[in-house]
Amino acid sequence: MPIEKKGPWGVLAQRDVYDNRWIRVTHHDVTTPAGEPGIYGKIHYKNLAIGIVPVDAEMHTFLVGQYRFPLETYSWEIPEGGGAPGVDPLESAARELREETGLRAARWQKLLEADLSNSCSDERAIAFLAWDLAQGEAEPESTEELAIRRVPLAEAFRMVAAGEIRDALSILSLQAVQLLQLGGKLDLGR
Repeated sequence: MPIEKKGPWGVLAQRDVYDNRWIRVTHHDVTTPAGEPGIYGKIHYKNLAIGIVPVDAEMHTFLVGQYRFPLETYSWEIPEGGGAPGVDPLESAARELREETGLRAARWQKLLEADLSNSCSDERAIAFLAWDLAQGEAEPESTEELAIRRVPLAEAFRMVAAGEIRDALSILSLQAVQLLQLGGKLDLGR
């Protein structure tokens, strides 16, 4: 008999099998929606994923390039990072933008919220549009070796369409900005 029902799933037992400062992995013995015995692994993220699309006065954005260890490849992305529980996501976004690019934004707009990999994790994300930018010095973390590219928004949109940007939060966020632009709603105070 399940000890707990989660939608059509029954949880018979669960135990944490891995834990570090970023994630915790839980193994579940379950009954499937069809009533059959099964297993399910769930990755619990300890931080909120944060993404920022900074746009300057010339309608350029800034992409961050870095080697992604899990995929063993170099990736161009929007500025991203983690927001600690209990910290305002906008505060986390401002910190990440400053750390990765040196940019500070006077104006912000929430673009979207998303579940990034809901078949195996509880990772949630929030992304912002940032403008009215001022340049400062980047302050990357010791785990980051970053390159920064300033590109026209149209080039970033092209990179998404061509598959040159593959990071999910970057794709979602840039396409949200493109939809705003196509709908005549990308008003950055000009």
